[in-house]
Amino acid sequence: MSTVEQRNLLGQFVRSHRERVAPELPGRRRRTPGLRREELAARAGIGVTWCAWIEQGRDVGVSPGTLSRLAVALALTPAERAYLFELAGRRDPEAPRSASISRAPDAITLSVAALTCPAYGLDRLWNACCWNGAAEHLFVGWLGDAQQKNLLRYTFTVPSARDLLPDWEDRARRLLAEFRADYGRMLNDPALAALVEDLKRESDLFAHEWHAQSVMAREGGARTFMHPVDGSLTYAQHTFNPAERPDYKLVALFPWTEGESRL
Repeated sequence: MSTVEQRNLLGQFVRSHRERVAPELPGRRRRTPGLRREELAARAGIGVTWCAWIEQGRDVGVSPGTLSRLAVALALTPAERAYLFELAGRRDPEAPRSASISRAPDAITLSVAALTCPAYGLDRLWNACCWNGAAEHLFVGWLGDAQQKNLLRYTFTVPSARDLLPDWEDRARRLLAEFRADYGRMLNDPALAALVEDLKRESDLFAHEWHAQSVMAREGGARTFMHPVDGSLTYAQHTFNPAERPDYKLVALFPWTEGESRL
């Protein structure tokens, strides 16, 4: 991805989130949603012209300090903040860097093999790099003999995913928002960019939600599946990133117990 594309994405992201922030000002009804540009500039302590240039994708060289103030002014979540810094080509001191190694870490492959509940590993492109028998049984049409091992492609383009996920559209939107947090950390990865472009062509929902600029951290919680043999199944999903390889994920679906939070 070129620096021009990154700046344009940054501008689109800032504007999209500016329009979501409540102005918190009494008075007459406003014609435009969210904050006005001058209100965001005042909150972030930057000039209105500077704010406009950022949204227009101009080459203004935004500093980490300015990005931090923008993140606070826009009330960004940690995942959204990380994405903002990556779009600007700046490093947030709180965000860890990942190494670029092709093989899945032993921490994931060994853990997946040891777990009796459904568990699988994802690489940086969200391809399944390993899984156990319980996961193969649960994820009909994705793991096992299925040719499509990419979780995004499976969720957005394989018909059996809609049958397996009773809340398919909401789950697909959430998955994409979680993936976007990773995408922001690897903007210069051509394979990742190609995956996004392919999915935008293959799925109308993916294309629509991609332009919505939603970003979420991958969080745990209840996940319900409608299995063709076992019927309705609910698990508590938890995702782990190895400290030495944060670009990989271990996803485990533990037996659901009452009292856990539903997300």
